[in-house]
Formats: sequence, C-alpha cells, structure tokens
Amino acid sequence: MISFEQPSSNNRVRPTKGYGGLLDSTVWERIRASSNFEEPDRVPIWDYIDNPEVLRHFKRPEDDYDTAMVRVYHGLGIDLCRGYGRSFEKEENGTILSGGTTTHRIAGQTAWKVRYEIESLEELKQYINTAQPVSWDWIKKHWVNDVRVQQQRFAPYTLYVPGHGCGFHDAYGLMGQERFSYFLYDAPNEIRALLEITGESAYRFAKVAAQEQLSPLYFIGDDIAYKNGLFFSLHFLRQTFIPMLRRCIEVLHDGGIKVIYHSDGNLWSIMDDLMDVGIDGLNPLEPLAGMDLSRLKKRYGKRLILVGGIDCSVLLPLGTKDEIWEAVRQAVAVAAPGGGFFIGSSSEITPATPLENVLAFYEACRTLGRYPAPFANHHHNC
Repeated sequence: MISFEQPSSNNRVRPTKGYGGLLDSTVWERIRASSNFEEPDRVPIWDYIDNPEVLRHFKRPEDDYDTAMVRVYHGLGIDLCRGYGRSFEKEENGTILSGGTTTHRIAGQTAWKVRYEIESLEELKQYINTAQPVSWDWIKKHWVNDVRVQQQRFAPYTLYVPGHGCGFHDAYGLMGQERFSYFLYDAPNEIRALLEITGESAYRFAKVAAQEQLSPLYFIGDDIAYKNGLFFSLHFLRQTFIPMLRRCIEVLHDGGIKVIYHSDGNLWSIMDDLMDVGIDGLNPLEPLAGMDLSRLKKRYGKRLILVGGIDCSVLLPLGTKDEIWEAVRQAVAVAAPGGGFFIGSSSEITPATPLENVLAFYEACRTLGRYPAPFANHHHNC
C-alpha cells in the first residue's frame, strides 16, 4: 500500500473553542496561514473522496467504513475536507434505494434521486402546509454532536469543515430543477413559501455553528450553475438566492467564521454578487466551465480563497500521470503565490478515477505546492 507518511508531532491545537478534535499544529498553521493570504509550508489540500478503489487501497481489515475513509484522507495528505462519499461498487449499479418519500437508483456508482418528495402542485401545497424548519433543538443536540464526532475522527491531520446550504438548493432538490422551473410560473407564491422554510433551516444551522464556534470555516453548498452558465436568471437569483446566502454569511461572519461557498459550473455572471454578499472562498472552480484560476486570482486577489481547481471530469479519470502533474504545476504557479489557495479536485474524486491517478494527483499536490516559489521548477519520476 502506498501511503503518505504524516509528520510525527505531539503539538496539537484546537482551531476554535468549539471544535471537536485537536489538530496537528503544522496542519492547522498551513490552513490558517493560507486562509489569511499568507504563505505556509505548502499549499493546503482540500477534497472529497467518493471512490471504492481508493477506499480498498487504504482500508485495513479491522476498519469500519468511517475509520477507513479517514485513513484515506490521512494517507493522501488531505488537510481539510467537508466529508466523504458512499462509494458504491460496480456490482450495485441498478440497485434501488428507498427511504421515506424518496427513491434513489444507483447508476455509475452514484445514487440518483428518481422519486422526489414533491412531484405535483398538490404535493407542493401539502408540503408547505405541513413542513417546518429544522428545529433549533435538533440542530443543537444532534447535528452539533455529529459534527464534533467527525472532527474528532479526522483529527489530528485533517480539518473537518461543517456546513449546510443556504436553503436554495434544498428547495429545488425536493422536486428537481425542471419541475421547480415550471412551478416558478405556475405556483410562484408556493415556491416563495418553500424557500422561506428551507432558508430558515439553513440560517439556523449557520447560527448554531457560529454560536458553538464549531470550526474556523463553514461550507455552504448550493449549486446554481452548469458548465455554460446559471440554472436560473440572474434577476431571480438576486431576488431569492442572494438574500438567503447573505443571511447565512452574516451570522457566520459575526461568529468569526469564514465561508467557503460551493457551486459547480460557470459563475462569472454572478461572481461580483457573490463577492458583495461576503463569500470568503469559492469551490470547486471547474476549469472546463471557464472558472480559470489565473483570471480569478487576478480579479479577486486577496479577497477570495480559491478552493479546488483541478479538473475531475476528464483529466483525473482519463489523463496520464504527466498530464496530472502538469495541471497541478500550472495551478500552483498561478494560484499559490501569496496564499489563499486550497488545491483539490474540481468537485470530488469520482468512482471513475483510477487509483494510480489518485495517488499521482496528491503526490503532485504535496510536492509541487511547497513554498517558497518558484513552483514551476519541480520534477518528478513517473
């Protein structure tokens, strides 16, 4: 088994008062410095692993699933993350997963929702008449504990970043984008009522995270774009999504917590709105969607932490080791100087990515991301 050997250090720190574990001081200083636009020992690595082959490579016979996934992150040298995937096997493709009011089908080793909570106007009306925001009590008693368990599990070498959406994706995720788009015209009042409910839930998660000082960073994942642009009109997003995002960010900033916002796709038409609303970092920075690291770095400089940036849809699954190293070399050359860069995939390490490419990718990140510059002069042997 090939595994990155973490440095042995007995120096441990708690990054915030309410964080659930103690981090290696080298790892924490690496994250702290880069998030404050300083240059640490190397560029921090951020990612999300959803790959059964990688899991098998690092798993030990005595490991349960959670323990094995943490071993993956430590073995690859990943400094911070928002969690990990389920990692379905090829043999599970076609399997139906049912629970509550939803049904998922496994395809391509990923579970896709095929029966939604809301599939008619009548179901929408019924939902908003009965649904309530997630209770403060449940968030404080159960979610906070779950976050701290994960933080302790990932200690000491990986910072676990808690998070939630701002409520926008939660709303359209209950019915799918197509049905949501029809209801914007057929039932606008009901859609606004739904957004009120999901937005209030998201605000409560953010508020509790700030009160509890759960982490120095918070992840808000709300997809609003695809490779060619936004899912919805900029006007509509400014009326709904932007105020929902602002409300969550404001309470997190009041608690001294930086916010990493996540949306796949091409975000250029809404980037200035995202900056105005106060995002501190942006993920996953899809190269094939035009989210160019160099352009982002030049435009937003020390106002935006760049998180991700290495193509996971074509390069990592299909590229050669040399191509992967070259992509990492180019990324760190433009985004790493001055800090403010967490390198990683442009979303996640998918089941389609071969193990050898995964190992090559993180080796390249650890090797080429070393400070001080110049980054472009490193070589490797593949």
